[in-house]
Amino acid sequence: MPPFRHTVGPTTRERIRATLRAALNDAIAQQRFGVTFNPAAHVELDVGKRPKGVLWTDEHVARWEETGEKPSPVMVWTPSQIGQFLEHASDDRLYGLFHLVAFRGLRRGEACGVRWTDVDLDAGLLTVAKAIVQNGWDVYEDDPKTDAGARTISLDSVTVEVLREHRARQAVEQEKAGAGWASTGRVFTQEDGSWLRPSHVTDRFAELFEEIDLPPVRLHDLRHGAATLMHAGGGDLHYIKTTLGHSGIQITSDTYLNLLPQVDKEVAEAAARLVPLPRSNKIVSTPAHASLTQEAPGVEPGATAEHSEEGSSPGQEPGLLVGADGFEPPTSAL
Repeated sequence: MPPFRHTVGPTTRERIRATLRAALNDAIAQQRFGVTFNPAAHVELDVGKRPKGVLWTDEHVARWEETGEKPSPVMVWTPSQIGQFLEHASDDRLYGLFHLVAFRGLRRGEACGVRWTDVDLDAGLLTVAKAIVQNGWDVYEDDPKTDAGARTISLDSVTVEVLREHRARQAVEQEKAGAGWASTGRVFTQEDGSWLRPSHVTDRFAELFEEIDLPPVRLHDLRHGAATLMHAGGGDLHYIKTTLGHSGIQITSDTYLNLLPQVDKEVAEAAARLVPLPRSNKIVSTPAHASLTQEAPGVEPGATAEHSEEGSSPGQEPGLLVGADGFEPPTSAL
């Protein structure tokens, strides 16, 4: 009943129907409750489509500021916006959790459930073995969402340093709490060492980005950003699937990739450079494009693309991807 009514999406409705159908089939097979007909088997539902992630470009942000409308249920920050959020949250006691989700793509419950015994900072490895799940107000420990969710992922050097600093901060909190410290062994806890409530993490995330007027995203959408960064850094679909803990590669391909226009542009340019077309030389040397050859530093007048490192600028290595917002994709180690 209002105000607690919550309208679920097509995917959840499909899961509810499947559960009811299975339960009623069991009742029929066991001849229980006088059930002889399964109405759930004949319910028709709208086909649920997985929403595509949409990047918070300047145009989308301007429209949102004007109307409050989000272009898609799944919105993803640009690398610049992710950096703004992390910089603002750097002094928050949960910064390490947000950093881990933003770069390694852990689910909220997985991040809350990580134990120090699951982390090897010297080797730069983290094992996702447990998750903290919230059902209503109840919080309990469970296995990862899928079989593929139980995984070991690599940590980049920056994330390792962030977790070392977090462990030092936690040691101070433990000393301050004294005998009241709850020895749960979790990496991310409340100030007394007890389990984090996942909803509290979500609320704190929203408070932080609202303080600096960033466009809204869900905490779960940081996984989309992490997948995009891994893709931009050179990670293939299998690597991203394994890191995110997806059960199938189709989810990775359909939902999480191809969000950064800088990446698509670089791939298109690289593909075009593979074929040596005579027309390319003509285009560069025509009067209409003379300003391009004259303004290019370090290129002799009349030189064609064959005599220069196409796409490069002073101090930039050939092929290095730098977007309009100054973003450089992270290394594949991320």
